[in-house]
Amino acid sequence: MADTLKVLGQLAPSATTDTDLYTVPNETVATISSIAACNRSGGALTIRVAVRPQGATVANKHYIYYGKSVAANDTEFIIIGITLSASDVVSVYASSGDMAFSIFGVETS
Repeated sequence: MADTLKVLGQLAPSATTDTDLYTVPNETVATISSIAACNRSGGALTIRVAVRPQGATVANKHYIYYGKSVAANDTEFIIIGITLSASDVVSVYASSGDMAFSIFGVETS
């Protein structure tokens, strides 16, 4: 089994829309070390982060962050260390299109 350290995904989603940031590739497991949410606007924004199995619609039970405020022109670093199986999905949501997300970790295949 080989480990690959990498940027797993980067995204500036549309406002108020659950959007997939990262899906674990087939025959791979992943360890998410951190997620960064960067607020590019002059006002505070809120974010949501959900982790769910492939094929599942985002539901209340999937959220690991909900309504988390990110100050104007600031970045919220989520140091998390979670493991995911093949096809698991990390979805994000922002109250404005002025938020950018990055996810970092290790894929093992």
